[in-house]
Amino acid sequence: MTVSDIDRLHSQLSRFEDMCPGYRVEIVEGNIMMSPVKPHHAQTIRLVWNTLEDQVGVEWGFASDVAFPFDEDNEFCPDLAVIPASEVAKNEGAYPPDLIELVVEVVSQGSIRRDYEVKPRWYASQGIANYLVLDPLKGHAVTMWNPGPDGYRGRDTIPYGPELTVDSPLGKLTVPTAGLPVDPKARPLP
Repeated sequence: MTVSDIDRLHSQLSRFEDMCPGYRVEIVEGNIMMSPVKPHHAQTIRLVWNTLEDQVGVEWGFASDVAFPFDEDNEFCPDLAVIPASEVAKNEGAYPPDLIELVVEVVSQGSIRRDYEVKPRWYASQGIANYLVLDPLKGHAVTMWNPGPDGYRGRDTIPYGPELTVDSPLGKLTVPTAGLPVDPKARPLP
């Protein structure tokens, strides 16, 4: 994908974001997807960002809701992506996905299929070592690792409560899950 392709895709998304404030806009499988952002979503991102920021080195930075074009049909805006701090300093509107070392998505009612089925395939195909899904609807976290061409080969699901440990190329990262918000209408785990 060329720089002009990335600019064109980002331009498409920017127009929709301007027309629909309060919604997160992505291109997934050639479709423009819009999801409203709720307080639990933003709070989860903030808590995880703050926790991880204290654990990764200064050479790493964070991008949230910034475009990462995979191809002309898939431009994701991860809730949180850990990329080189030198890239964050450029303050771009879009970055190549191969910069991502760790990606975090927070599930919303409209993103369940995308976060659990579509994005793992794309993130893994780019060699992103770790994918973390935080689900305030179910009150659990899913960590995925060992990327392959068809998705992640390793996957664990843990209910919110214990500390989550992610063995990543950035080191052993821990995320306390007991304080992560759970949607009051959350479905109990079986």
